Amino acid sequence: MPIAAEAETREILTREVQTREVQTREVQTREAPPAVTLETLEVSGSGRGGPPPAEGLNLRSVGRSASRLGLTPLETPASVDVIAGETTRLRGQNTVAEAVTQNATGITTVAAPGNGNGAFTARGFAGPNSIQQLYDGTRLFVGAGTVTFPFDTWNVERIEVLRGPASVLYGDGAIGGVVNVVTKKPVFTPLNEARAALGSDGLARLALDSGGPIDEALAYRLNISGNRAEGWIAPDGRFRNLAVSGALTLQATPDLAVTLSHDFGYQEPTRYWGTPLVNGRILESIRFNNYNVRDAQVLWTDNWTQLRTEWTPSADVTVRNTAYRLQSRRQWRDVEQYAFNRDTGRIDRSDYLEIDHSQEQIGNRLDATVRGSLFGFRNEVLAGFDVNHIAFRHTNNFFFDTRTSVDPFAYDPGLFPAEGRARPAYATRTSQASVFAENRLILSDQVSLLAGVRYDAPVLHRTDLVTGASFDRDFRALSYRFGAVYNPTPLLALYAQYATATDPVGSLISLSQSLATFRLSTGEQVEVGAKGVAFGGRAEWTLAGYRIVKDNLISTVPGEPTRATQVGQQSSVGVEAAVSLHLAEAWRIDANLALLHAQYDRFDQAVGGTVVSFAGRQPIDVPERVGNLWVNWAFAPAWEARVGLQHVGETFSDFGNQAPRPAYTLVNAGLDHQVTPDSRLSLRAYNLFDTIYAISGNAVNGVGTNWLLGRPRSVEVAYSVRF
Repeated sequence: MPIAAEAETREILTREVQTREVQTREVQTREAPPAVTLETLEVSGSGRGGPPPAEGLNLRSVGRSASRLGLTPLETPASVDVIAGETTRLRGQNTVAEAVTQNATGITTVAAPGNGNGAFTARGFAGPNSIQQLYDGTRLFVGAGTVTFPFDTWNVERIEVLRGPASVLYGDGAIGGVVNVVTKKPVFTPLNEARAALGSDGLARLALDSGGPIDEALAYRLNISGNRAEGWIAPDGRFRNLAVSGALTLQATPDLAVTLSHDFGYQEPTRYWGTPLVNGRILESIRFNNYNVRDAQVLWTDNWTQLRTEWTPSADVTVRNTAYRLQSRRQWRDVEQYAFNRDTGRIDRSDYLEIDHSQEQIGNRLDATVRGSLFGFRNEVLAGFDVNHIAFRHTNNFFFDTRTSVDPFAYDPGLFPAEGRARPAYATRTSQASVFAENRLILSDQVSLLAGVRYDAPVLHRTDLVTGASFDRDFRALSYRFGAVYNPTPLLALYAQYATATDPVGSLISLSQSLATFRLSTGEQVEVGAKGVAFGGRAEWTLAGYRIVKDNLISTVPGEPTRATQVGQQSSVGVEAAVSLHLAEAWRIDANLALLHAQYDRFDQAVGGTVVSFAGRQPIDVPERVGNLWVNWAFAPAWEARVGLQHVGETFSDFGNQAPRPAYTLVNAGLDHQVTPDSRLSLRAYNLFDTIYAISGNAVNGVGTNWLLGRPRSVEVAYSVRF
């Protein structure tokens, strides 16, 4: 059977199952308690173990990122992308950042070694303090703005992206949106899959996915993936990483399931911090040069343990509890700033930094859902609490300042100065408690109302490990949202929503004394939209318009550049659209487009002793045009080709918009051959036309100094087998 035909058959089956699940949930029967349903298997190819999700928008798939009530995107008054893990692997997207930015609507990356290669932009806002990242629905508190886990898509079941404020669900730090990575779960259907890949620049990948029953009540899942390469930049452009995920599920009774999981991540990313600009552009002659020191080191290690319990004592009641422990260790030793000196013709290097993070996060989240009636209408209500404690220790060499210069072409990278090694700087203890609630009132088969509220109360204690001084700070944040969904037909939804959000003034667990007296930044959004399924499931589409306003930005005090104050306002207004078309047996098109206007409404800052207004300027790192297009063509039995285009509009590296980074369009391509029912050969080409593009950049006094470039043209061959 052709790949496309097989995928279509499975897609229809999947949608039928999902539709029945939705109908069953809404009937609200009061029969005997159902058994807890384990996660279904997601694979491609011959399909032992069940159908994979569609390579579409998945508007009828159940998720929990936009609502803890387990609604489908069609039932949710918000913009939600559900990206199937198998889709990311078929498209050759090996990292979470690639999967999100090449599939979700309006999301871009500003990934760099300093932010763990995991920072995003959405709806006019950028960075980990505005786009929150979750792992299986649990928030990761960032250490000094750094998230390093998860990173590999091999163990991903799906990625759920909620665009727009999400503080009502997950607390502060989500005014732009949320990225939730959901992992593969234990299954009672035996499966085994392995993948091996080779590619440009010495790239090699190995991966294994195994799962199945241990006995009638116990099932397991094990995922292992490792990647390594010598890299496209020299000297020392290599990277190494390893991800291991294991889980056991005990179906203790028909209505009680307990899952214990542990995830391990180890990364040695490329020790590359950018390429210097010469007269505002990248020279081909130095494009592949790495100006870091010879003994540079970047190392991230993460361990994540979770115990998840789900109890369904009746058809109308579900109780969930997640207890977890996260340990992260991060190390950097680099020279991180490079600038071309016109007077000398050399590359000036600065910011010789050594930083260590040690972080432990322990927490528990409990929520209960009750389905019944309110004022004679069907009603679903959820309430719960979230508590956690974070211990964070920071070591740095911020006391050290030195500069060097090297020849752009023939240079000795040198060693990191011995006198510049890090020393203990500070330690923090943060305790956070939250209560939250959601309610969905179903007025009729066509109209439903959704409301939510959350109250957060974090408390921080910071100790200076050099002087012994300490301070305490606590915050209070209330977030809420109201939304309505109108369904003229079962497969068409019109919606509107109002939501509020809060953002921290900096990374909460690394908050400095200078920022301790500031309030949380606050924001609000109004969004309207429509989404639907048509032509017997062959077409899915979404359309949304929104406006977000954020207050209490941080700026330096005019005339006193060492002091900061809270001023200003930032806003964005935009339109987003996405469509998935299965035109015929052999063709599929997935496309999305985001257009926005983002600006600082009020923002004054002291520059060179003069107060400068940045009102009307485009925020740093934020593109105003983002689009993706994927075209699949099953041109022969057992053969399928795909082409993907990713467009990112112009961005800026400075507040005054004097240091632009050009727009770019990347072309990726793939070819799959189903060798046997259980094996597949894949060829991938990345950045097919070898476009030079910047992921992020730096500027000094309005002049761009260096860009962190994306990878050049590269190819990869992979072979997957199920046994």
